[in-house]
Amino acid sequence: MAKLMINKNKKEGTIAPEIYGHFSEHLGRCIYEGLYVGENSEIPNVNGMRTDVVEALKEIKIPVLRWPGGCFADEYHWKDGIGPKENRKKMVNTHWGGVVEDNSFGTHEFFELCRQLGCKTYINGNLGSGTVQEMSEWVEYMTFNGVSPMADLRKKNGHEEPWTIDYFGVGNENWGCGGNMRPQYYADEYRRYQTYVRNYDSQKPIQKICGGANVDDYDWTRKVLETTHDHTVPEFHGFMDGLSLHYYVHPEGWEIKGSATDFDEEVWYKTLKKALYMETLVERHGKIMDQYDPDKKIGMIVDEWGCWFTVEPGTNPGFLYQQNTVRDALVAGITLNIFNKHCDRVKMANLAQMVNVLQSVILTEGPKMIKTPTYHVFHMYRHHQGATLLNSTLTGVGETGIGEWKVPEVTESVSEDAEHIITVTLNNLSADEEKEIEIVIAGDEHVYSVKEAKVVSAEMHAHNTFDAPELVKEEVFTAYKKCADRIKIMLPPCSVVELRLQ
Repeated sequence: MAKLMINKNKKEGTIAPEIYGHFSEHLGRCIYEGLYVGENSEIPNVNGMRTDVVEALKEIKIPVLRWPGGCFADEYHWKDGIGPKENRKKMVNTHWGGVVEDNSFGTHEFFELCRQLGCKTYINGNLGSGTVQEMSEWVEYMTFNGVSPMADLRKKNGHEEPWTIDYFGVGNENWGCGGNMRPQYYADEYRRYQTYVRNYDSQKPIQKICGGANVDDYDWTRKVLETTHDHTVPEFHGFMDGLSLHYYVHPEGWEIKGSATDFDEEVWYKTLKKALYMETLVERHGKIMDQYDPDKKIGMIVDEWGCWFTVEPGTNPGFLYQQNTVRDALVAGITLNIFNKHCDRVKMANLAQMVNVLQSVILTEGPKMIKTPTYHVFHMYRHHQGATLLNSTLTGVGETGIGEWKVPEVTESVSEDAEHIITVTLNNLSADEEKEIEIVIAGDEHVYSVKEAKVVSAEMHAHNTFDAPELVKEEVFTAYKKCADRIKIMLPPCSVVELRLQ
């Protein structure tokens, strides 16, 4: 029988809540219609933010939200999105769908959304097409509490007190849509631009995020760090607090991608195999980071990740709208377990994207809203936020899959919170077979029992629609039994399971 051995005496770090972060870009119906409907909408809202969506997101304890992009960030000029809405500039969103962006959702609206969500703020600045002055003035506008042109402008626009920027990204994907730069050139630009991202409030320092690699571009990571860390002082805190990494799962490759709902068992395993590749990326980029930052003061920031499939038939291809099945739930479970187990280096991650785009947690259609299978995984995994990672080892677990697409039967991670409740999250990657597991806790004489158990499981293609919004959801998990000093559980196929032990 397979066994999960948990060592309570071996604590391996704190799982940063920000690992469960999200991303909202001016792309398709993510912000407009998804998060923001305007104050005059018939859809219930508070200051323009959809009440149903905000309440649903609060239930999964959104820790941090990234905005305004993405590729959009490096063509976004923040002054277009402040002041009376009737006077704001309109522009064509050249990256995403060629639609008109009216800038009715801007800086003030973003901070209002984060206020309602109760989450930290992660703003991505425009390095690709913007100036140092523009970036510097935006930071001043948002955070300076005093007399200055930008602070006075903020007050004129209705917000007397400054806001807090928790994280600031200095450019985005500057190897591609953010300017097609070489790593050394971007790194020099990063050094210059970050200098003017001022900490006007020393009690609330801004954590600065440097633009990192696309997938396995290890040369980018190495050359960026080599350049940024040349001729700098030994203490790097405040110069670079994080280095980003982007990775999307395309089961059929970048060009074809593949359908979100129409796939066979081989593609099921191919998708999960590609999701597991995240661990290789974290480890290999992490080793390069270790050469320049052995004390791990710079966090790995995986600020774009998730499944990227072909858009739903009949939708704007530039809107990146896709359905979300049990397969997406497994990708989320696998990936979050990887981040948990590498919490010494991974300090933030942002699922792409929050609503109506790519691997969303929520889909909307007019006044209707549904929670996706991915949403329910985030809801279960919320108990890992801020908890202590415990050492855990799986034995007796083989592989499952088809041909070259073999994957472990089960993946897992384990944490303990401040009340000493242990959270175990397990994924059964098999498309059609149950898996029995024994859970044994070592290093503690206490006999643990199951406080709560939940499962997300269904046939691999199952997904929620506006006609059947709860086909896939969290359900009470009962396939376990207490046996002396261990707990035996039976994982259903295609499942994400959470056990809370006390």
